[in-house]
Amino acid sequence: MLRIAVCDDHNSICSQVEDFAINTCNGLGIQCEVDVYYDGGSLCTAIENGELYELIFLDIEMRNVNGVEVGMKIREEYNNQLMQIVYISGKKKYAMELFRIRPFDFLIKPLNKENIEKVINKFLKTTNFWSEIFTYKKGHCSVKVKIKDIKYLESVGRKIILHLNDRKEVFYGVLEEVYTESLQKYDFFLFIHKSYIVNYDYVYSSEYSRLFLSDGEELPISQPKRKEIRALQKALEKRRT
Repeated sequence: MLRIAVCDDHNSICSQVEDFAINTCNGLGIQCEVDVYYDGGSLCTAIENGELYELIFLDIEMRNVNGVEVGMKIREEYNNQLMQIVYISGKKKYAMELFRIRPFDFLIKPLNKENIEKVINKFLKTTNFWSEIFTYKKGHCSVKVKIKDIKYLESVGRKIILHLNDRKEVFYGVLEEVYTESLQKYDFFLFIHKSYIVNYDYVYSSEYSRLFLSDGEELPISQPKRKEIRALQKALEKRRT
């Protein structure tokens, strides 16, 4: 599922981008969900409340909270470096203001279907949207989920609860084996506790003994792992800045 946000204070622009994005994804055989916002403040509130988007089409010239301010909040206040921001504007003068936000692309109005198609195709290629898959056994079946959709894994007895973006799945296994065989190669999965492996992309903030996820959930860091996890966090943050 590709989650897209469109934010513009002109209803017609929002409708246009929404239609172009849905038609493009349908043509590529990709499920997508598009949320529309008519001002920057409502988009910020949604993200603060746990909404996650892979791709945001964001107008610059908006009343109250403009697109540059929204981008700065996403990158610096919410510390989210993964949401890809595509700015849309009727002007070309914003290059220096946008430098710190690292936008994925910049589109000049008026927009057309070809603009949106190029951006979505570029996103799919540069982010390897299809390629990274986690596979687990459920009964006699192999089940596949996208790595990026995994928030964290929780071990309860012999069961492993897979916490995904939109649901939970349960399978039998040993958490340490799952980590070493499937997840350790991804440096953003942190084994924070004997019962928890977390995808750091979903971590909103942290303390020495616990992590807070973007949806408000709280996960403990075990005493023996705290120094190690702190060092890994610093290394991850350094690479992403």
